[in-house]
Amino acid sequence: MSGGERDLTRLLTELQPELHAARYRFTATTEPVLERDAFALVREEEGLTLIIPDSAGEWARISIGAHSSLEAVGLTAELSARLAIAGISANIVAGQYHDHLFVPWDRREEALALLA
Repeated sequence: MSGGERDLTRLLTELQPELHAARYRFTATTEPVLERDAFALVREEEGLTLIIPDSAGEWARISIGAHSSLEAVGLTAELSARLAIAGISANIVAGQYHDHLFVPWDRREEALALLA
């Protein structure tokens, strides 16, 4: 168990979404060395994907301030649904304490408003 909130209603009232100033990009690599500034590394059968800050990146990161449990049910579905209704794509990365949504850079403010 991860600790954190499991109750969906409580999580949704305490979201506290935060839009980060940096731009990000997703990049495939064959190098096992993690870039020092990488936000995340994902290992898949096809190779490694890094999520890294990049001034030319096309993605914005919105972090959810509520400390959600990894066992919370429905949070990512609710957040995805809010954005999907507006036609905003979202790539969600869950950490031990928070969820992070990567949305298109040009729709970041709209996405933040939908999550607030």
